[in-house]
Amino acid sequence: MANATTTSEPGTSLRARDQENGALPPGPGGGRPVGSGGSFFERYKPDQGTKVRAGTMWAGALLAFGAGKFLYDQLKSRQDPSRPWTLFLVYGLTVLVAAAVAIVAFHMAYRKRDSGDFLIATEGEMRKVNWSSRREVIGSTKVVIAFALIFALMMGVVDLVFFKAFMWIGVLEQGVSGLGDPGG
Repeated sequence: MANATTTSEPGTSLRARDQENGALPPGPGGGRPVGSGGSFFERYKPDQGTKVRAGTMWAGALLAFGAGKFLYDQLKSRQDPSRPWTLFLVYGLTVLVAAAVAIVAFHMAYRKRDSGDFLIATEGEMRKVNWSSRREVIGSTKVVIAFALIFALMMGVVDLVFFKAFMWIGVLEQGVSGLGDPGG
Protein backbone atom coordinates (compact mmCIF):
# COMPACT_ATOMS: atom_id res chain seq x y z
CA MET A 1 0.00 0.00 0.00
CA ALA A 2 1.41 3.38 -0.96
CA ASN A 3 1.54 6.26 1.48
CA ALA A 4 2.30 9.95 1.06
CA THR A 5 6.05 9.40 1.07
CA THR A 6 6.16 6.55 -1.44
CA THR A 7 7.70 7.59 -4.73
CA SER A 8 6.63 6.62 -8.22
CA GLU A 9 9.66 8.25 -9.83
CA PRO A 10 12.94 9.03 -8.17
CA GLY A 11 12.61 12.27 -6.23
CA THR A 12 8.83 12.64 -6.70
CA SER A 13 6.32 11.77 -3.98
CA LEU A 14 2.82 10.66 -4.87
CA ARG A 15 1.39 13.63 -2.99
CA ALA A 16 3.57 16.06 -5.02
CA ARG A 17 2.53 14.36 -8.26
CA ASP A 18 -1.15 14.61 -7.29
CA GLN A 19 -0.71 18.30 -6.48
CA GLU A 20 0.86 18.90 -9.89
CA ASN A 21 -1.97 17.21 -11.83
CA GLY A 22 -4.67 18.98 -9.82
CA ALA A 23 -5.96 16.04 -7.77
CA LEU A 24 -4.80 17.75 -4.53
CA PRO A 25 -5.02 21.43 -3.76
CA PRO A 26 -1.71 23.13 -3.02
CA GLY A 27 -0.91 23.88 0.57
CA PRO A 28 0.97 22.60 3.56
CA GLY A 29 0.78 18.83 3.64
CA GLY A 30 -1.11 18.81 0.35
CA GLY A 31 -4.54 19.33 1.88
CA ARG A 32 -7.48 17.03 1.16
CA PRO A 33 -8.20 15.45 -2.20
CA VAL A 34 -10.92 17.30 -4.10
CA GLY A 35 -14.25 15.55 -3.66
CA SER A 36 -13.56 14.51 -0.07
CA GLY A 37 -14.95 17.58 1.63
CA GLY A 38 -13.99 21.21 1.47
CA SER A 39 -15.86 23.85 -0.47
CA PHE A 40 -18.84 22.70 -2.50
CA PHE A 41 -17.60 24.58 -5.55
CA GLU A 42 -14.06 23.17 -5.33
CA ARG A 43 -13.48 21.43 -8.66
CA TYR A 44 -11.49 18.31 -9.50
CA LYS A 45 -8.71 19.13 -12.02
CA PRO A 46 -10.29 22.49 -12.92
CA ASP A 47 -8.02 23.34 -15.87
CA GLN A 48 -8.55 20.07 -17.73
CA GLY A 49 -11.46 19.01 -19.92
CA THR A 50 -13.06 22.45 -19.84
CA LYS A 51 -14.93 22.21 -23.16
CA VAL A 52 -16.43 18.78 -22.53
CA ARG A 53 -17.34 19.72 -18.97
CA ALA A 54 -19.01 22.91 -20.19
CA GLY A 55 -20.98 20.85 -22.71
CA THR A 56 -21.97 18.47 -19.94
CA MET A 57 -23.19 21.40 -17.86
CA TRP A 58 -25.25 22.75 -20.78
CA ALA A 59 -26.81 19.31 -21.19
CA GLY A 60 -27.45 19.21 -17.44
CA ALA A 61 -29.09 22.64 -17.60
CA LEU A 62 -31.30 21.47 -20.46
CA LEU A 63 -32.20 18.36 -18.48
CA ALA A 64 -32.96 20.48 -15.39
CA PHE A 65 -35.18 22.77 -17.45
CA GLY A 66 -36.97 19.78 -18.99
CA ALA A 67 -37.52 18.16 -15.60
CA GLY A 68 -38.86 21.43 -14.18
CA LYS A 69 -41.16 21.97 -17.16
CA PHE A 70 -42.50 18.42 -16.99
CA LEU A 71 -43.17 18.72 -13.26
CA TYR A 72 -44.82 22.12 -13.73
CA ASP A 73 -47.10 20.72 -16.44
CA GLN A 74 -48.08 17.83 -14.17
CA LEU A 75 -48.73 20.03 -11.11
CA LYS A 76 -50.34 23.16 -12.58
CA SER A 77 -53.80 21.53 -12.60
CA ARG A 78 -53.53 21.12 -8.81
CA GLN A 79 -53.03 24.84 -8.19
CA ASP A 80 -55.93 26.35 -6.23
CA PRO A 81 -55.98 30.12 -5.57
CA SER A 82 -57.96 29.62 -2.34
CA ARG A 83 -55.15 27.48 -0.88
CA PRO A 84 -51.83 29.35 -0.94
CA TRP A 85 -49.75 26.24 -0.21
CA THR A 86 -50.58 24.95 -3.71
CA LEU A 87 -48.59 27.87 -5.09
CA PHE A 88 -45.51 26.44 -3.37
CA LEU A 89 -46.46 22.98 -4.61
CA VAL A 90 -46.49 24.10 -8.22
CA TYR A 91 -43.69 26.65 -8.36
CA GLY A 92 -41.52 25.79 -5.37
CA LEU A 93 -41.34 22.07 -6.05
CA THR A 94 -40.64 22.75 -9.72
CA VAL A 95 -37.71 25.05 -8.87
CA LEU A 96 -36.40 22.61 -6.24
CA VAL A 97 -36.40 19.68 -8.67
CA ALA A 98 -34.75 21.74 -11.43
CA ALA A 99 -32.10 22.97 -8.98
CA ALA A 100 -31.47 19.43 -7.72
CA VAL A 101 -30.94 18.16 -11.27
CA ALA A 102 -28.56 21.07 -11.98
CA ILE A 103 -26.60 20.35 -8.77
CA VAL A 104 -26.28 16.67 -9.70
CA ALA A 105 -25.01 17.68 -13.16
CA PHE A 106 -22.43 20.00 -11.57
CA HIS A 107 -21.33 17.28 -9.17
CA MET A 108 -20.97 14.74 -11.99
CA ALA A 109 -19.02 17.13 -14.25
CA TYR A 110 -16.77 18.92 -11.77
CA ARG A 111 -16.62 17.17 -8.40
CA LYS A 112 -16.76 13.41 -9.00
CA ARG A 113 -13.36 11.95 -9.84
CA ASP A 114 -14.51 9.09 -12.08
CA SER A 115 -16.76 11.17 -14.32
CA GLY A 116 -14.25 14.04 -14.28
CA ASP A 117 -11.46 11.75 -15.47
CA PHE A 118 -13.80 10.34 -18.14
CA LEU A 119 -14.68 13.82 -19.44
CA ILE A 120 -11.02 14.87 -19.41
CA ALA A 121 -10.08 11.73 -21.38
CA THR A 122 -12.96 12.37 -23.80
CA GLU A 123 -11.68 15.85 -24.58
CA GLY A 124 -8.18 14.45 -25.06
CA GLU A 125 -9.46 11.88 -27.55
CA MET A 126 -11.51 14.48 -29.42
CA ARG A 127 -8.33 16.50 -29.98
CA LYS A 128 -6.81 13.46 -31.71
CA VAL A 129 -9.66 13.15 -34.24
CA ASN A 130 -8.75 13.97 -37.83
CA TRP A 131 -11.67 16.20 -38.84
CA SER A 132 -12.58 16.56 -42.51
CA SER A 133 -12.07 19.92 -44.16
CA ARG A 134 -15.02 22.03 -45.27
CA ARG A 135 -14.22 21.26 -48.91
CA GLU A 136 -14.25 17.49 -48.26
CA VAL A 137 -17.58 17.71 -46.42
CA ILE A 138 -19.20 19.71 -49.22
CA GLY A 139 -17.89 17.27 -51.84
CA SER A 140 -19.15 14.25 -49.90
CA THR A 141 -22.55 15.91 -49.41
CA LYS A 142 -22.87 16.51 -53.16
CA VAL A 143 -22.07 12.85 -53.86
CA VAL A 144 -24.69 11.65 -51.35
CA ILE A 145 -27.39 13.97 -52.74
CA ALA A 146 -26.61 12.97 -56.34
CA PHE A 147 -26.70 9.26 -55.44
CA ALA A 148 -30.02 9.68 -53.61
CA LEU A 149 -31.59 11.48 -56.61
CA ILE A 150 -30.30 8.88 -59.10
CA PHE A 151 -31.52 6.03 -56.88
CA ALA A 152 -34.96 7.67 -56.50
CA LEU A 153 -35.20 8.10 -60.28
CA MET A 154 -34.25 4.44 -60.85
CA MET A 155 -36.85 3.27 -58.31
CA GLY A 156 -39.49 5.43 -60.03
CA VAL A 157 -38.66 3.83 -63.40
CA VAL A 158 -38.81 0.32 -61.89
CA ASP A 159 -42.15 1.15 -60.25
CA LEU A 160 -43.52 2.42 -63.56
CA VAL A 161 -42.35 -0.75 -65.37
CA PHE A 162 -44.02 -3.01 -62.79
CA PHE A 163 -47.19 -0.89 -62.88
CA LYS A 164 -47.41 -1.19 -66.69
CA ALA A 165 -46.60 -4.92 -66.55
CA PHE A 166 -49.36 -5.59 -64.00
CA MET A 167 -51.79 -3.52 -66.07
CA TRP A 168 -50.87 -5.54 -69.18
CA ILE A 169 -51.43 -8.96 -67.52
CA GLY A 170 -54.67 -7.77 -65.91
CA VAL A 171 -53.72 -7.80 -62.24
CA LEU A 172 -54.46 -4.08 -61.96
CA GLU A 173 -57.57 -2.49 -63.43
CA GLN A 174 -57.55 0.56 -65.65
CA GLY A 175 -57.97 3.82 -63.68
CA VAL A 176 -56.39 2.59 -60.45
CA SER A 177 -53.97 5.23 -59.40
CA GLY A 178 -52.39 3.32 -56.51
CA LEU A 179 -52.61 6.42 -54.37
CA GLY A 180 -55.46 5.20 -52.19
CA ASP A 181 -58.29 6.41 -54.45
CA PRO A 182 -61.33 6.40 -52.13
CA GLY A 183 -63.72 6.07 -55.06
CA GLY A 184 -62.73 2.54 -55.90
